[in-house]
Amino acid sequence: MDTETAYNEALDYLYSFVDYSLKHTDELVKAEFNLDRMFALMDMLGNPQNAYPIIHVAGTKGKGSVSALCASALTAAGYHTGLYISPHLQDFCERIQVDGEPIPHGDLAALVGEIKPTVAKIPFITTFELATALGFLYFARRGVDAAVVEVGLGGRLDATNIIIMPRVSVITSLSYDHMAVLGNTLAQIAGEKAGIIKEGVPVVSSPQKDEALAVLERAAAQHGSPLTLIGRDVTFVPGEHSLDGQTLTVTRHMSHVTPESVILRIPLLGTHQMVNAATAYAALKALRLGSGQASGLNVPEAAIRKGFAEVKWPARFEVLRREPPVILDSAHNVDSAQKLRQTLDDYFPGRPVILIFGASEDKNVAGMFAEWKSRLGRILVTKADHPRALEPGQLLGLAQQAGVPAEAVTPVESALARALELSVKDGSIVLSAGSMFVTAEVRTAWQNCVGKLTR
Repeated sequence: MDTETAYNEALDYLYSFVDYSLKHTDELVKAEFNLDRMFALMDMLGNPQNAYPIIHVAGTKGKGSVSALCASALTAAGYHTGLYISPHLQDFCERIQVDGEPIPHGDLAALVGEIKPTVAKIPFITTFELATALGFLYFARRGVDAAVVEVGLGGRLDATNIIIMPRVSVITSLSYDHMAVLGNTLAQIAGEKAGIIKEGVPVVSSPQKDEALAVLERAAAQHGSPLTLIGRDVTFVPGEHSLDGQTLTVTRHMSHVTPESVILRIPLLGTHQMVNAATAYAALKALRLGSGQASGLNVPEAAIRKGFAEVKWPARFEVLRREPPVILDSAHNVDSAQKLRQTLDDYFPGRPVILIFGASEDKNVAGMFAEWKSRLGRILVTKADHPRALEPGQLLGLAQQAGVPAEAVTPVESALARALELSVKDGSIVLSAGSMFVTAEVRTAWQNCVGKLTR
C-alpha cells in the first residue's frame, strides 16, 4: 500500500470514533468527559507521556501562539522538541510536530496501525483522545528532550490532562467560549482551565479579569504552586512595529533581585501577541525551577530571542499579500474579535475591510459583527465543509441585522475569488475570520491560486 493511501485509511480510522469537534452543541452538553479512557490507553502503551518534561498550556485564546513560541525557543536552545496542538489548519499531521516538522504521513499511518489492537480493548474512546495518545507516543519514539502540549478543550477533563507532573502549567487569556461545556461565567471557565495546575508545579498566567484571576490564584495556592502573573510579576513595554514584526521589552520583577529585562522581536502581529510572547517568556524562565525534578531545562535568553524571532504560526493575522492586503485570522469569539479590530486599527487604520466569514453554531456572531462593524465595507458569508458550520442564510440575516452590506458566496474558494475581485476595485483589505475551518480553506484556495500563477 502506498503512503498516501495508508495515511488516508489511518485518518478514516481515527475519524470513525466519536469526534466532539464535529458534534452539535446539544450533543456536547450530553457528552461524558473523563480521563479514565486516556489513563487506561496510555498505561497499555507504556505511559510515553512520562518520558520527557512537558510545558502544559491551557486558555481560551493565545494558547496556540504561546505553545508555538515556547517550542520554537526550546528548539533554538538545542532541545529536540515536541509540539502538540489542535485543531490543525490544513493537514492533520500539523497537530504532532518535532522541531517544527509535522509527523510524516507514513509515520502517522504506522503508529495508528500499531495501536489498533490496544484501542480495541477500550470502549467509547474518542478521536481527540487517540490523536493525543499518538502525539505522546510519537514524541517518545523520537526521543524528544521536551514537549509543549496544548489543551484541546477546557483543562480539567481534557485528554492532555493525564500529564501528572508538567514542568510548567500555563494559562493564557480567558474569555467566553464553549460555554455549553465549560460554564457560563468566567469563574466557571477559569475553574475548568485551572484543572491543569498540579502540586508544586509553577504556574504562569496571562493577564486575567478579576473574576478569573481569583479562581486561578486560589487553585495555585491550594496546590502550593508559585504563580507568575503577566502584568504584575512580568511586564512588557511595546517597541516598534511594522508588517515585518514587532519588538517588546520584557521585564521580570523578582523579590530582592534587580529586575531583569530583555528585548524580544516576534513576527506575530498585534498587542495580544506581545502578551503571548511575555507569557511564553515567563513560562520558559519557570522551567529552571524544575518542578521538584532532578534538573530544570535551561533556555538561554539568546535562544529565546532566536526562537521567538523565527516562530511560525499561520492564520494569526497572517498577511498573505500587502497590496491590496489579504489577511488570515482565527478570531472566533467576541474577545478575539476585539483584538483583531485593534490590530487592524494599528496596522491599517481607517482602511475598509471585505470580510470572508463563516462560524460554528455556538459562536456569538452578532457580538463579533458588532466589534468589527466600524471597519467593514462588506461581509461575504460562506460555509466551510464542517458539520457544525452555520448556514450562509443564517449568517446573512445576522449581517443584515448588524447593518453591514453582505452577500452569501459558496463554496469558500468562490468567496475568496469574489473578495479579491471587489478588492481590486477599491483597494479594500480582504480578511478571513470567524472560523478556523473557513480560514483554512481560504488559505488552501490562496495557495492554489498563487501556485497556478507561478506555474
